Amino acid sequence: MKPKFVTVLALAASFLLPVAVFAQKKPHIIVVTHGQVSDSFWLVVKNGVDQAAKDTGSEVEYRAPEKFDMVAMAQLIDAAVASKPDGLVVSIPDADALGKSIQAAVKAGIPVISMNSGSDVSKKLGCLMHVGQEEYVAGKGAGERMKAQGIKKAVCINQEVGNAALDARAKGFKDGLGADVEILAVGMDFTQSRNAFSGYLQKNPDVEGILALGPTGSEPALQALQQAGKAGKVKFGTFDLSPTVLQALEKKEMDFAIDQQQFLQGYLPVVFLANYVKYGLLIATNSVPTGPGFVTPENAKQVMELSKKAIR
Repeated sequence: MKPKFVTVLALAASFLLPVAVFAQKKPHIIVVTHGQVSDSFWLVVKNGVDQAAKDTGSEVEYRAPEKFDMVAMAQLIDAAVASKPDGLVVSIPDADALGKSIQAAVKAGIPVISMNSGSDVSKKLGCLMHVGQEEYVAGKGAGERMKAQGIKKAVCINQEVGNAALDARAKGFKDGLGADVEILAVGMDFTQSRNAFSGYLQKNPDVEGILALGPTGSEPALQALQQAGKAGKVKFGTFDLSPTVLQALEKKEMDFAIDQQQFLQGYLPVVFLANYVKYGLLIATNSVPTGPGFVTPENAKQVMELSKKAIR
């Protein structure tokens, strides 16, 4: 073989070597979110995580605090960093509480992708990108939708006070509606939330529109409306999907649900990190939007079929 040709082959082999080494590695990725898999929304997120693990041949762990607890979540992120994974996926409902832990991961050389919440702070904290929906924009869309229906008095149900993503949804809703919106804080307990909304209805029988910031708030409110004989008589929307929400949409007891496609929020960050670890490849964007999309009585049946597979 001619010396020059041998040199070319050697150079080609040197370029291929890193790819081969990358390809042989089985990525270890840890996902830390603020949502528990006992919640129907986060169960779908985890299903996305699990499917991505299978599709990429990665070892993936899903971790979350037992309840909405930023101190506990920060500790989970710190523990993940200490175990030195190849990649880390995090939700960021409170940047003040979680920022230091996320930045510690970045400083340790661990690639981080944020998902679900934290689109406004992701880049600042050093994350490679964010996968999710822009919450303010989604909330504004809901407000504009109700404004077009002539709604002038509305209430917003917040089930996780202190969650910055939910605050952004509420602000967007108020701006989109262009009217005063009262915030009704409820908890994660179904009965307490239902009773709180029942009390609100009794004091505000003239409320025209309701926006819940998630199924944890919308499902108890729906039952309260049913008990008061007002289901389907008040404009009612919610963020996120659940079997109960979809059934209410099909029965026209609700007007819309904002779908942020949480399966993709679990799936895509794992796929992106796995390819980054194995091949050094990453799409050139700071944000991958998965929503918002509106599910209405007209398309609820189709979405219900998909939800049975736990991908919506």
